[in-house]
Formats: sequence, C-alpha cells, structure tokens
Amino acid sequence: MSQTRVTPLSGFPEWLPADRIVEQHFLDVIRETFELHGFASIETRAVEPVERLSSQGEDADKEIYAVRRLGADADDSGEEARLGLHFDLTVPFARYVLENAGKLQFPFRRYQIQRVWRGERPQEGRYREFTQADIDIVDSGELPFHYEVELPLVIADAFSRLPIGPFRIQVNNRKIPEGFYRGLGLEDVTSILRIVDKLDKLGPARVAELLVEAGASEAQAKACLQLAEIATPDDGFVDQVRSLGVEHPLLDEGLEALAAVMRAAAEHAPGLLVADLRIARGLDYYTGTVYETQLIGQESFGSICSGGRYDALASDGRTTYPGVGISIGVSRLLGRLLAQGTVRASRSTPSCVLVALNDEATRGDSMRIASALRSRGIPCEVAPAAAKFGKQIRFAERRGIPFVWFPGAGEHGDQVKDIRSGDQVDADAAAWTPPAEDLHPRILTDIPD
Repeated sequence: MSQTRVTPLSGFPEWLPADRIVEQHFLDVIRETFELHGFASIETRAVEPVERLSSQGEDADKEIYAVRRLGADADDSGEEARLGLHFDLTVPFARYVLENAGKLQFPFRRYQIQRVWRGERPQEGRYREFTQADIDIVDSGELPFHYEVELPLVIADAFSRLPIGPFRIQVNNRKIPEGFYRGLGLEDVTSILRIVDKLDKLGPARVAELLVEAGASEAQAKACLQLAEIATPDDGFVDQVRSLGVEHPLLDEGLEALAAVMRAAAEHAPGLLVADLRIARGLDYYTGTVYETQLIGQESFGSICSGGRYDALASDGRTTYPGVGISIGVSRLLGRLLAQGTVRASRSTPSCVLVALNDEATRGDSMRIASALRSRGIPCEVAPAAAKFGKQIRFAERRGIPFVWFPGAGEHGDQVKDIRSGDQVDADAAAWTPPAEDLHPRILTDIPD
C-alpha cells in the first residue's frame, strides 16, 4: 500500500475530544434556550442554486463553493450544474419557507444549528467550514416590530448561560444609513454600506479614502464617518443624527423604528442594547433592524453574533414572508475561547469510570460490571488490556477518568478507587453512584463572572 502524506486544510476546524465536549455543551445550551423560547428545529439541505446564493451581496460570488460531480460532462446543463454550498442559513431558510408555506403556521419560529461554508481566506475566527446557530421569526404579509426586540433577548438569555464573559449587543436600522446617504446625495447606497461596514477592520482614514474612490466628496465621506461614530445606550442617537443636518424620509423611518426598539428593550432588559450607527451588515437582504454582538474587552475580534430584519427575501410574487433573525457564530466564538484557554473540559472523555481487567479470561466479568453501571446512567468503559493495575490507572489519569473499578478486589466483592484522592472503597455496580459533579465532564472557565 502506498504511503500518502496527510496535508492539513486550513479553515476547516476539527476539535480534539476535550474541545468537542466544550462545543457540545455550547450547542446543548443554545438548543435548550431556543426551545425554551418556543423555536422549532429544522434542517435544510447543504446546497442551493448558485443564482439564489450569488444575489445576496457581500462578495457572495467569490465565497460560494460550487458543487459538481467529478464525473459530470463538461456540457452538463442539468440541475447539478449550478449548485453551491450555502454560506449562511437565512437564504436556505427563506427558500424552505416558500416551499412549505402551506404547511407552516405563521408567525413561524424556527431555530437551525448547522454547518455552512464560505470560500474566504482563513484567519482567526474566519473559517471555510463552520457551525452557526440561527433563530428566525417569519410571518405572512406583515411582521410586527416587537419581534425585533424579542430576538436579542433570546440571544442574551443563551449567552448568560454560557461561560463567555460580558458581551454587548449593538443594533442599528439599515434605513438610517441608507436615508442618510441619500440625503447627502449619494446614490450608490449598497457600495457605501459595504465600505462603512469595514470600519472596524480598516479604520476611519482608510474607509474615508474608499468612500472618495467610490464617488463621495470629502465632505460627504466626513459626514458618513460622523454618522458611524454615533452610539448611545438609549434613544439619544436621534438628536445626534438630527444635529448633522441631513434630511430624508427614509432616514426619518429608520430613526423612528430604531428608537422604538431601544425604548422597548430598555423596558424589558435595561442596558442590553446599544444603538450603534456604524453597524450595517454587508448582506443585501437586510432591510431594517440589524444586530452585531461583541465580547466586551475583545472588540477588535469583531462580531460573534449578528443578523437583522429582511422584508423581501422570501416572496413567491403573491405573498411576502418578512422575517427577522440572529445567528450565533458558534465555531467563531469557540475558536476564540479555546485558543485563549479560558474555557476547557474537565476531561477528554465522557467516561466517569474505567473498569479494570484482572486478566483477559475475566473480561466478560468486567463487561458485565460496565453494563450494570451504564444501565444506571453512569458512563464507563472497560480497560483496553489486562496490564498491571498501575498502568491501567495511568491510562485513566491521562484521559481524566476519575474512578477505576476493580472487580473482586474487596473482601465481599468489588472496589472502586478515586484516583485523584486515592480513596478506595467497597462498591456494588447495582448501587454505587459517583458524585454528581463527576458523572459527566464539566466545563471549566477562567472567565470572571
């Protein structure tokens, strides 16, 4: 058999077992929180027609992975010829709503935890394959604004249950910058939005240069940056925007809508939201409120959770299904925390007990003990070989297994040893129970409360 060298692929994270335990804990908490708020789970296919994916802005054409059979003919014009892996979960969800509208009850509350793919340059927090956790609420015809307040409350609930440290949810309304730019006389709003959305990455000086290159005057570029500098914990942003002297009906709509969101959020969760007018989001389908979430003290890392309102993404020509959604970048968030070492698992295996082997002839006895423990919900495994007990204990230590079970070691039966303290006591597989904190791996954190 020929030897093949394994070459790592950047941008495709594969966690080690201990890190995977942390990831599963995060996913479980997120799922449970979403379900507590009444969101139903769905899963969509991995591929969509490229034409649908590529119409969503944010240089989508460059990021889409095309999918095609290796054996496909060069002139294949079938449905497989133009398929791409989805780069987010909102676009396939909109398609799902259209295809199943007659079977869904509106407003429809869905959550979706799934892999997505983006063909961008891998770097910290940026992956080619990663997991997102989304919630969306869609309605038929009209979508009340109060859902735009509800979604960040759900996210805050999920994050408060996870060891991630303090966070800040920033909110804006796309109509504010769009109306402001039009009021300035700038017509290529999409390009301006995309440039301003890079403010955190590039800084104000470079963004101003790009705005001028896109056709703005120096005065217009300065005004765009002045708008982006406005951030308030309440509806005080309205007066600050008005002081810039720009007028446009769309700007008025955006200011009124965002002020309503901020006032409602202040009533239900004071201090949760910050109105930050630099937030734009690069995807073209957002039409109203937009969100980004940052870890306080780590703002340079960027957003770990984002989303917004979309009014026209799902429409069959007769009925429009407006929606609002937020997506947690699970892999992005975990990659940061794991790299910092601030979150880790107490052990690298679910096993709480290693059942020792006296010799290979008695493996059946050890397996019966393991079966009895598992029947009572105690995760365990049998030692891989009948080595000396010291070696079997070291095997457990390396994996973080806290207890080793010794068949027939006691005067009247078995014994179990806590290998951390060295305590060894008589035990019966039909009755013995480990301390609750040892039953499953625990998530340990160095993040202050």
